[in-house]
Amino acid sequence: MTQPAWKDSAKDVIKDLRELASLTSDADGAHRVAWTPTWDKAQDWFKKKMKLEGAEISVDSANNVWAKIQGEINEAILIGSHLDCVPNGGWLDGALGVVAGMGGIKRYGKNGKKPKKTLYVVSWADEEGARFGRSCIGSSAVSGALDINEAAKLKDNNGIAFTDALKRYNLNIEAFPNARKEFMDKHIKSYLELHIEQAPVLESQGKSAACVYGITGCERQYITFKGQPAHSGAPISMRRDAFLAAAQASLAFREIGLKHNAYCTVGKVKVFPDIVTIFPGECMISLDQRSIDANILEKIYEEARIACMKAAADNKVDVVFEPVWSIPPTIFDTHLTELCREAVKEETGEATSIFSGPLHDAAEMAKILPSIMMFTMSASGLSHCKEENTPDKDLETAIAAFLRLTEKTINE
Repeated sequence: MTQPAWKDSAKDVIKDLRELASLTSDADGAHRVAWTPTWDKAQDWFKKKMKLEGAEISVDSANNVWAKIQGEINEAILIGSHLDCVPNGGWLDGALGVVAGMGGIKRYGKNGKKPKKTLYVVSWADEEGARFGRSCIGSSAVSGALDINEAAKLKDNNGIAFTDALKRYNLNIEAFPNARKEFMDKHIKSYLELHIEQAPVLESQGKSAACVYGITGCERQYITFKGQPAHSGAPISMRRDAFLAAAQASLAFREIGLKHNAYCTVGKVKVFPDIVTIFPGECMISLDQRSIDANILEKIYEEARIACMKAAADNKVDVVFEPVWSIPPTIFDTHLTELCREAVKEETGEATSIFSGPLHDAAEMAKILPSIMMFTMSASGLSHCKEENTPDKDLETAIAAFLRLTEKTINE
């Protein structure tokens, strides 16, 4: 269970998290949207705090911010997460992982204690994609997965191009791939990330912390049903109502998700002509499907398409599919998973393991080096909102377990 030193370090991390929240939040939540002045303030806060601890600070070609404590050897481990958030977001999402990494650096640094391996902490640029719509910008630049030609086309809701927003940072999208080489020069061999669960599973189990053994894969698409708009006085049986087809398909998605213990989410709905006295002749919906099992992910994707074609036929409309994004499930490194389970058990008495439904930067890192995540519980399962919270007692337990994992990985 928690030793005084671990507990003191965990409390210090929570203190820093509250300091960051006070700088970047108000009554409506946190406002650290990437590529905005409030995010810049958070990044500067990170740099300043780490400099005071004796860390070497650098910023790579994709605007990821790095803090480094040199170890006895150059072989390094990396702790990472993100300081950006969604609009009116929570105080812990992303920030917890970065600030816990800061807690790891504080155990060394100006205290004069040198770690066996070199220790890096990174604040990844734009994990959320809240402004320009593309998630994991900084970490995917490092993993090599970022398509700069596609990224160059991104615009925010005000029509501002991503490439223009970068000028404020003296950045050029063409240079983002250089972050990959800059990463390779750091000799990093392992990646660790602490995050809130963003779901109610751990709370329902009465657990404070868990090892995360993987992240679900995702198939995301837009589905457009096309019929014929007409007056709402027309008999329902004689209509070509695109919205009814979309609604029928959406209910089928729910059953598909329940049947396969998977995730099926319709998060966006657009109808045309969007007039109260006209039934829609066109309806576009988004479908986000996730599973930790690649075979199940493929199966629910096909079943959803079949359901859409049936709904289209039943309502005498056409259907068009537009793929948006696809990523396979991520299963984390076996050895790091065991170390993580050990750390959780030492702190909580149980080696709890779960998988993540939400995407994280760790999925990008797992493409290029051994990686692992740890979760702490989310109160009421809420995240991406101002109500997001984890009680201090649970935070202390998870942070202490994560610092144990950090020590284990450094001293191997």
